[in-house]
Amino acid sequence: MIDQPLPTLDDWVAVFTNAAIPILPASVAELAEMRLMEETRGNVDAHMLSQNLGGDPLMTLKVLMQVSQDCHRRHVNSPETLTSAILMQGIGPFFRANESVISVMEWLKDHPDALSGLLKVIKRARRAAHLAISFASHRQDEDADMIQEAALLHDFAEMLLWCHAPALALTMAQRQKADHTLRSADVQQEVLGVELADLAHALMEAWQLPELLIKNTDDRHADHPRVKTVLLAVRIARHTQYGWDDPHAQAALPDDIADVAQLLTLSEESARRKIMEIDT
Repeated sequence: MIDQPLPTLDDWVAVFTNAAIPILPASVAELAEMRLMEETRGNVDAHMLSQNLGGDPLMTLKVLMQVSQDCHRRHVNSPETLTSAILMQGIGPFFRANESVISVMEWLKDHPDALSGLLKVIKRARRAAHLAISFASHRQDEDADMIQEAALLHDFAEMLLWCHAPALALTMAQRQKADHTLRSADVQQEVLGVELADLAHALMEAWQLPELLIKNTDDRHADHPRVKTVLLAVRIARHTQYGWDDPHAQAALPDDIADVAQLLTLSEESARRKIMEIDT
């Protein structure tokens, strides 16, 4: 475990590039069940695996990383979704690559506060993914699945931080909960010496993840409609993580709703109703 900030962004990237990625307990159980199903019936396919594992951002990241690095070695383009990654990998190789997985419960058994923090980030990521695909579907975007996945993975660096530097992650969470006016980037810079957005971008580059995924999770491309869809979904999920009636949410939501209204070409009242309907 990392208990002190590392000197540079390159140092953080070096540590996380080959770090273990634990997954949700439900994913561990699903893997075991589907491995048995494949061994006995031979009827497991990429869609089934993706459907059962796709709600786990850590598992999704793990598979995309495995396949993208293999694609880079073979000089072929990386697949852009979990389904296409498993399809390219093949069912047998997929199970072999994920034979020795560990759950976050086991990984963080000595850090209950970190486990709680990680699960909150994953819950937030799932809400963001749900909002993102709903916005993308409204816009009839042909890459709605890719946008959903980008929203699910947007905060993966924070998830890895909870796994590998739980004390630092907890310090950041406590500071922001005590003062909602603090900018996340400022707290990250103060506690870690880097911003998580920069770390995430550098890791995706190091893992050779697909360019479209990298772009769709990059805040620097915020003017592009697909990136804006992802970022708005992430913003709303983050602003309302302590409830819709939280003072921070009440302060931030008017701007969020106005931006959603513009993106979806709706009135602000229609945008507000749509967001509430999606989230409930």
